[in-house]
Amino acid sequence: MAVGLLRARLARDGRADWSVRSAGTWTVEGRPASLYSIQVMEEKGIDLRDHRSHKLTAEDVAGADLILTMELSQAEAIRAEFPAQAHKVYALSEMVGLRYDVEDPYGSTIEDYRLCAAELEDLIERGYPRIIELASPPAGSTSPQ
Repeated sequence: MAVGLLRARLARDGRADWSVRSAGTWTVEGRPASLYSIQVMEEKGIDLRDHRSHKLTAEDVAGADLILTMELSQAEAIRAEFPAQAHKVYALSEMVGLRYDVEDPYGSTIEDYRLCAAELEDLIERGYPRIIELASPPAGSTSPQ
């Protein structure tokens, strides 16, 4: 849901050429988004039907300008596994000056998914200036990943 929401926010800002990708630290490759994720995002005009899970790789980390996680432990695990890239790894909550986990609603009710989506949307909107600052490439380079 976070990827869909961030892509939508970037598009509203004229940054549709920026690349945003979802990758999990503990996921199975190729799984579709959950039914409730698809439904809740459809309510917001965002289509997740083509989404497939992807396991985070060294190439993903090396090629990213910014990596945002939902949980602090995910950020810590990525920093530990890829210490040379640690400077670009943050929890999404850190974009608004806080440090907390966004709880995954997987297996919960659709209302829990709606609450999570609202929290993600709020963090993305309030943290958007920081996201742009951290993800913006240096002058003369290509669009952010």
